[in-house]
Amino acid sequence: MARYTLLRLLIFFATLMILWLVGLRSWALLAISAIVSAIISLVALQGVREQFASQIDAKVKARQAKAEAYRTAEDDDEE
Repeated sequence: MARYTLLRLLIFFATLMILWLVGLRSWALLAISAIVSAIISLVALQGVREQFASQIDAKVKARQAKAEAYRTAEDDDEE
């Protein structure tokens, strides 16, 4: 997640600098930079986002399997 956040920030600041160099110098600079960088991140960081989501999914499934194993062990103890 830290990698994704860092990449998002880099994209935002790169967009900010490009728009600043183009001549945009008001509150709109931040707003437009945020919007444009969000669109770029949506496309450019799709792979990183999917990789992170699969890691989270694997952790959730592992915890569910562990909880199910404990439940099964408890049921065996009761019999």
